[in-house]
Amino acid sequence: MIKSIPISMPQIPQNLRLLVSSPLNSSSFPLFFKPFSRPFSLLTVLASSSSFSRRHRTSSGHRLRDPSPVFTRRKWSSLEEGKSQNRKGSSTMEKDDVNNRSSRPTSSFEFNKRRAEGMDKVDKPKKNLERKVRKLNPTNTIAYVQILGTGMDTQDTSPSVLLFFDKQRFIFNAGEGLQRFCTEHKIKLSKIDHIFLSRICSETAGGLPGLLLTLASIGEEGLSVNVWGPSDLKYLVDAMRSFIPRAAMVHTRSFGPSSSFDSTPQVDPVKPGDPIVLVNDEVVKISAILLEPRCSEDSTKRPGEMSVIYVCELPEIAGKFDPKKAKALGLRPGPKYSELQSGKSVKSDFQDIMVHPCDVMGPSVPGPIVFLVDCPTESHAEELLSVNSLECYYSCPDNTTNEAKVVNCIIHLSPALVTSSPTYQNWMKKFSSAQHILAGHETKNMEFPILKASSRITARLNYLCPQFFPAPGFWSAEQVNNSTTNSNPLNKCSSSGLGESISAENLLKFTLRPYANLGLDRSCIPSQLTSSRVMDELLTEIPEIKEKTEEIKRLWNGQDNKMMIEEPWLTEITIPSCLENIRRDDMEIVLLGTGSSQPSKYRNVSAVYINLFSRGSLLLDCGEGTLGQLKRRYGLEGADEAVRNMRCIWISHIHADHHAGLARILALRRELLKGVPHEPALVVGPRSLKRFLDAYQRLEDLDMEFLDCRNTTEASWASLDGCPEKSNSGSSTEGSLFSRGSVMQSIWKRPSSPTDSSSALPYLEKLKNVLNEMGLENLISFPVVHCPQAFGVVVKAAERINSSGKQIPGWKIVYSGDSRPCPETVEASRGATVLIHEATFEDGLVEEAVAKNHSTTKEAIEVGSSAGVYRIVLTHFSQRYPKIPVIDESHMHNTCIAFDMMSINMADLHVLPKVVPYFKTLFRNEVVEEEETDDAMDAVITEAY
Repeated sequence: MIKSIPISMPQIPQNLRLLVSSPLNSSSFPLFFKPFSRPFSLLTVLASSSSFSRRHRTSSGHRLRDPSPVFTRRKWSSLEEGKSQNRKGSSTMEKDDVNNRSSRPTSSFEFNKRRAEGMDKVDKPKKNLERKVRKLNPTNTIAYVQILGTGMDTQDTSPSVLLFFDKQRFIFNAGEGLQRFCTEHKIKLSKIDHIFLSRICSETAGGLPGLLLTLASIGEEGLSVNVWGPSDLKYLVDAMRSFIPRAAMVHTRSFGPSSSFDSTPQVDPVKPGDPIVLVNDEVVKISAILLEPRCSEDSTKRPGEMSVIYVCELPEIAGKFDPKKAKALGLRPGPKYSELQSGKSVKSDFQDIMVHPCDVMGPSVPGPIVFLVDCPTESHAEELLSVNSLECYYSCPDNTTNEAKVVNCIIHLSPALVTSSPTYQNWMKKFSSAQHILAGHETKNMEFPILKASSRITARLNYLCPQFFPAPGFWSAEQVNNSTTNSNPLNKCSSSGLGESISAENLLKFTLRPYANLGLDRSCIPSQLTSSRVMDELLTEIPEIKEKTEEIKRLWNGQDNKMMIEEPWLTEITIPSCLENIRRDDMEIVLLGTGSSQPSKYRNVSAVYINLFSRGSLLLDCGEGTLGQLKRRYGLEGADEAVRNMRCIWISHIHADHHAGLARILALRRELLKGVPHEPALVVGPRSLKRFLDAYQRLEDLDMEFLDCRNTTEASWASLDGCPEKSNSGSSTEGSLFSRGSVMQSIWKRPSSPTDSSSALPYLEKLKNVLNEMGLENLISFPVVHCPQAFGVVVKAAERINSSGKQIPGWKIVYSGDSRPCPETVEASRGATVLIHEATFEDGLVEEAVAKNHSTTKEAIEVGSSAGVYRIVLTHFSQRYPKIPVIDESHMHNTCIAFDMMSINMADLHVLPKVVPYFKTLFRNEVVEEEETDDAMDAVITEAY
């Protein structure tokens, strides 16, 4: 249901009234306009005029197909979605409500009220998530294990492993970045049947929420998946229940000892060390062996400390039946042939003998065995030697059984600190014939990035404009080699009875079937990407980029007037007083993630890092993979320092692309500050986020304190300061759109859940002290129109005194979160130095923007312009725009689009829009990539979290 909410005229500026009521048709850049052309992306707007586009728009804003067959693009239309729902009897968007936008009064703006209330999912038919049964054939199958993302370039997540069969897929561990890695390397996740977790913690399961959301959205029915883990899995499920559809979790299974209140479907509990059979079908048997750390009597074990060894055994394949041998032993063709092939002995038809299967069958093909071992600490490693159920696999004198099972491959997920210990090495020596693959992410740190697509763009941007795109913080090759040499003594053990040991590499395979190819397969390992290689490609492709880089250097020093003549709109009129004599160590905005919905090849999901240097830092939103992005930006040690100094994390709303990386950041901060006097991190977010964090803290201590966004509104701060007249003012608390009695009241604050200000006062006091220590005057949350309990935020610096004793006002940053344009954002942005506003859709997709309660690029720019913002930074672009969002260049006079890893120092704000035209050189040979037609991506983008 799309609503037009009346707002009194004085409460909304004239230009915003035009924004929220006009058709918002995309206009083309005049210099490059051609008939029948599509709306230009920034890339194509700046490209040469010879570039033809693949579609155009009518005056009503609807797209028409370009007659050229070269480019194709899917049709995206919430209007079609609305018609479909109307056919099902749902209350949805009406046709004239979409098409006759220009006829509406200017005192209204559009949004999807049902989505803002969280009621949009009620209209959707329930998906059938019953598991599909596939016919399995162990004889004619390809099987292998493959390393999916070692985490070696950032060391922030546990490696994932794929066990592949023709008609089945098994994933072991789903750390952050798994989806993005698979997208980069075209590994389809649509056939996953089972996900196994070796531990239940943020390191091994940080990518699980996004993965389950994706699988639940594929196709019309969605895909189901079994999620396996120790009994602690119950806590993880509880933590995710607030934002993962329950249907996506119906097949969650846990095993091992269970607590009295654990209602998760459970495999029969056994004592630690005994094998638990989880899967046993025609192609594989997967068992789990639990490991618990040895602890002193006075120490307590948290649920997340239990780890698992997974044993994967492929069945032995019987040899080929030889009818000639059967005939020679007096058997006539018939049912007895089948009995022999099934392993039964039969009596000869013509001889007085028993014929056994071994008499007529060729040699059988052994069933390979693979171990996946996760020992996170040396205490876990000590338990390995006492696991009696593993003795039958030892290929050494310790094996007291009649026949040893041959283990072909062991993938060690344990960190180097553990695998290099004498205890662990002694255990490894018991498998002298196995191929050992050391996948622990601390074994080796790579100088070379895993996500090559985004790294290539970052490197190019760094070459063009290093001021806004600093070089990644990877270690040098010398440091990598030294780290590897010092931390991995296992390479020296090959002559002491230990099987061959190698370090894992991305996409390294160990082939299991066909058995003739048993062993390592390096054919899929991607080539290494270095910055020098990227630069060589760039200079060969665009030789004049060198000249443009020099122009930017001169521009930075205020020496280049050429562009001011060509682009007069870039001429600065005034610079805010808050930037007077600003220091470079005052504040820096780092865009860690600038995409929406789910991580993609080129853009990670939302995260904005506010670096206050020696005074600490803030994080605004924290999507999956945020920690990895910090490490790519600052290096391993620099990122650890950034996490240590993180005083407050603010979350806009409870969609996974904005908070799924939070637990990983908090867990690392706790670990880094262990034994050091410190205050818990303050997390400010919607109340539903607290349920997630409370449930998660039963797994691992997050060392945090929570404050509801509703308690950080302007009115809440007023009540803390003893200003009752301000705190009781509806307009101050919620603004005109959300004031008491308005139609939007239920979206912002439901009557059944009032704000408890008294209990929040101690945490509000703490937040005030933290802000003061960081040189900030205030952090104010304000409601926005997106989903229930969605917020934007204002961060304002305290006043400062310059060298002349003059008082300088503090800068002001506004972050919109996810939102439709609304008066609250305009009001909060009055006089802001920087507005970071979501711009999910291009101007021609207004229907989609309204249906999903997001903004178009033009709408976002108009919000900032209405409020008199000095600089506007657009972010949260739909992943349908692989590299560059579609945007109308004519509105970019004070605006810049965000890229991942873009770092904006406050001292450089005056230059920000001036670098935009240089992209026309950098991307001149590029075109907007044709979107993949993969159903999974289509569904996920359409859902848009």
